Amino acid sequence: MEDNFIKAVNPIMGCDYPDPDVIRVGKTYYMVSTTMYFMPGCPILRSYDLANWEVVSYVYDRLEDNDAHSLSDGRNIYGCGMWAASLRYHNGTFYVCFVANDTHKTYLFTTQDIEGSWERHEIEGFYHDCSLLFDDGRVYIVSGNSEIRLTELRPDLSGPLAGGLDRVILRDERDIPLGYEGSHLYKLWGRYYLFTIHAAERGKFFRTEACFAADSLEGEFKGGDIVCDDLGFFGNGVAQGGVVDTPDGKWYLFLFQDRGAAGRIPVLVPMRWTDGFPQVDRVPRTLCLKSTNPGHVYEPLWGSDDFCYKAGERLKSFWQWNHNPDAALVSAGGGKLAITTDRLSLHVCQAKNTLTQRSAYPRCAAEVTADASLLREGDYVGIAALQSNYGAIALTVREGRTALVVLGRKKPDGEGARPADLRFDGEPPVEHLCIPLAENSARLGIRLDFTDLRDEAKFYYYSGGKKCETGVRHKLYFWLDHFTGCRFALFVYSTRTAGGTGVFSDFRYLPPRPESDAAN
Repeated sequence: MEDNFIKAVNPIMGCDYPDPDVIRVGKTYYMVSTTMYFMPGCPILRSYDLANWEVVSYVYDRLEDNDAHSLSDGRNIYGCGMWAASLRYHNGTFYVCFVANDTHKTYLFTTQDIEGSWERHEIEGFYHDCSLLFDDGRVYIVSGNSEIRLTELRPDLSGPLAGGLDRVILRDERDIPLGYEGSHLYKLWGRYYLFTIHAAERGKFFRTEACFAADSLEGEFKGGDIVCDDLGFFGNGVAQGGVVDTPDGKWYLFLFQDRGAAGRIPVLVPMRWTDGFPQVDRVPRTLCLKSTNPGHVYEPLWGSDDFCYKAGERLKSFWQWNHNPDAALVSAGGGKLAITTDRLSLHVCQAKNTLTQRSAYPRCAAEVTADASLLREGDYVGIAALQSNYGAIALTVREGRTALVVLGRKKPDGEGARPADLRFDGEPPVEHLCIPLAENSARLGIRLDFTDLRDEAKFYYYSGGKKCETGVRHKLYFWLDHFTGCRFALFVYSTRTAGGTGVFSDFRYLPPRPESDAAN
């Protein structure tokens, strides 16, 4: 194979990057993805082949400064925050537009340098799963669920244009698992194309991708499903995302697929045009893609960290904080990450300044050295498989001595998807294991296995240089109360007295060995 061609496998990225929107500017592809409550938020990713991606910037460091965004006063934005952003490039300016379900605002960010800083604005109104369209000096936003509405905006995008076009362009049945949403609107060759998802017949997660076309924005949009494929994966349909062309004229849908607790993982789907309408034969497992920049070395989407940072240096791009961080309580450098508490918490999901990164599908593992020397009675320092039904291995101080514990949230009885009324969990975790330690530090590890929806975490540690399995198997779930894939998370929290400090060193993201992981 020539140097500028690569082989790729679906799912294309191997980690949780949902609701993707992709554009091409020259020979470079850019993408945004939902990050909800993780900060910094709204990553900008870059690729030269549509298969390999790297984070080059974030649109914002924090979206709002309030209690919910900062995990304060018992509030949070789990399942909320930013999602389903629209990414567009028009007349030298990049635009990112999205809503946040906790603030019920529509945010607009603009820049001339997509890999630099962004300027924040707001659009009057609330536009669910929105998409921007620039068309002959006018600008529109399309949004909604079940009813997809097209609204003309003022030239400065500050809100709806008085007397402008405002109409429902697509309507779905109400008594179905999921009405049309996740809209992406384009003008191509003088026609208008609306790409959406829905789930009408085969169940909530067998989503399909549909396309509807019209000769004008005042005309009727006609079409239907163009992708109805689950890649043989448990009836979870491939759907929702943008379309993009290559410099040599090929077209692709950049969608995602639910893969259990691992999250929603991007899938690349070749597309062709027949009589002015998109056609998809199937979702392929393998692809041959052409690179516009052969030999480019990509920064990793996940990875290890020795925490040897200089003063003021940003953390590696694969790290994100769970909610807004408090820089006054965190220090990273000299091979150490130190986190100090300033309030009490019941469990991992309430822990302020928790540092996370995505897990890798289908299996992955990570370990870190945790030091409890500066903890106070009832404090915890450790690593978690972070999600609503979290599991963790940690060090704690009890009666002045260090102990190793494995803990997690017990699945509420009789639940499938998590109901909204249980979103704010006020109960402490269940303790699966407690082992007294003679030392104040230990190396802690987690293995994750998402193969065939196994969705399981296993925990281990090192004692006397020997690896020790805890024997605890913790079941993981993708629930709508958090609405994100499982992540590795470094956490510190206090249950009795605030002010303790947990210290981490030598975080290692470990390539899994499929045979041993499956066996263990």
